[in-house]
Amino acid sequence: MTRACGVLLHPTALPGPPPCGSLGAAAREWIELLAREGVGVWQLLPLAPTDSTGSPYSSPSGSALNPWLIDVDDLIADGLLLEGDRPALVQVGDAGRLDPAAAGRRAAAVGVALRRRWSAQPAERRQAFERWSQGQRGWLVDHCRFMVLRRLQDGRPWWEWPGSLAQRQPRALRALAGSQAPALLEEALLQWQLQVQWDRLRQLAHRCGVRLVGDLPFYVAHDSADVWSHRGLFSLGLDGSLELQSGVPPDYFSATGQLWGTPVYRWSRHWLGGFGWWLDRLERQLELFDLLRLDHFRALEAYWAVPGGDTTAENGRWKPSPGRPLLALLRRRCRRRGLLLPDGRLPLIAEDLGVITPPVEALRDRFALPGMKILQFAFDGNDDNPYLPANYRGSRWVVYTGTHDNATSQGWWHSLDDGARHRVAQAVGGEVRAPAWQLLELALASSAELAVVPLQDLLELGDEARFNTPGTIEGNWSWRLGRSVNSLAGALQGYGAMASRFGRGAGGAGG
Repeated sequence: MTRACGVLLHPTALPGPPPCGSLGAAAREWIELLAREGVGVWQLLPLAPTDSTGSPYSSPSGSALNPWLIDVDDLIADGLLLEGDRPALVQVGDAGRLDPAAAGRRAAAVGVALRRRWSAQPAERRQAFERWSQGQRGWLVDHCRFMVLRRLQDGRPWWEWPGSLAQRQPRALRALAGSQAPALLEEALLQWQLQVQWDRLRQLAHRCGVRLVGDLPFYVAHDSADVWSHRGLFSLGLDGSLELQSGVPPDYFSATGQLWGTPVYRWSRHWLGGFGWWLDRLERQLELFDLLRLDHFRALEAYWAVPGGDTTAENGRWKPSPGRPLLALLRRRCRRRGLLLPDGRLPLIAEDLGVITPPVEALRDRFALPGMKILQFAFDGNDDNPYLPANYRGSRWVVYTGTHDNATSQGWWHSLDDGARHRVAQAVGGEVRAPAWQLLELALASSAELAVVPLQDLLELGDEARFNTPGTIEGNWSWRLGRSVNSLAGALQGYGAMASRFGRGAGGAGG
């Protein structure tokens, strides 16, 4: 197994003009820089459209790509748009922060421009679009319907739509196809060109020897195309309300637990359908990425089910999940599709943070999935702390200094008390002068097969660059790199040199 190293950076944070990073030139420069400095893995967050807070973990469409990421320069270079279209697509603002409202406006304007130029496109391009659309019908049609209907219904959730639309009556859907044909085409064209731009990036990454790691939330949003179009697979009442909702039980950190508000799965229906929806969902993501982090992995063994009307997670109960047969079927499908890793493993990373039971560990280990370690969690003073590198058993781990949900390592260091700082100093073997880089060195020296660092830590940024603070809704998901990709060469060169000292080079995890 190749020991590898990577960087966590979401493309919305890539530099460029307002309002959002894209899948264009800066993303290509980023991949080439990683490869040049011997960093073999780029980890991203979910590429799906976000919710109203900007979170990609609560998406209105789990298989679609985020239209904020569409690159206008590439559309013009490819002849999908003309230079004269550019002024209508320009958004003003702060290039150092993502602006969700402006990003939404630009995406909508790009969709309109693509549709207006569509009739002038050559026949071969129109045929290519039709072929792609047919291949994606399992999710594309309902995604387009959902996004158009949500706009027509002023953003109301689908269970508050008129009954004929909420219940997907065929006559109502046919009427929609006729009256909203231009808007439906705009959504489809956006998704097609996002796929084209992403495929180019992935091909470039493979040529450069850089592997792409994606991220998949375990649950899907209640107000989503997925639930609207497959409501029988979720724990919903006849009116679309939640019968059972997701969360985690009370613990040391929260006396009332965490309530997530997404519907849990009706696993009996998934069994009857041969897990087809889940397998299609996972295969879609594995066609986008080389490895996939499965968030809240423990819910594949058992999940916390809370009554739908509750306002805390206290009254939930554990219910079993069919993770073993699902993963076995996924492995079989991946073998047929050529999606397994070279050593025959599933290309999944199990997010197994928090209190994990032996049955969850057994499920993870049965399928030889790497788990996760976060170094910021390692210094509570307990010698048996599972996040301390000395306590890792074997190499089947992905170790992070921190993740998108944590403070930056610089911010974390400044929040520590004297006792914790002393323990960090003991672990790094001397005075802590550069906490982010010294924590990174611990990760690289560990037995974990893959070490990943957020870009903010490489740049020694404080919490002004924090990406997300769980439990809050203001100011998240908006950080952008306010400098060119080429200006990162020094930090990446230092990272690559340090990684090579610990036997970690390009080539990626699983190679």
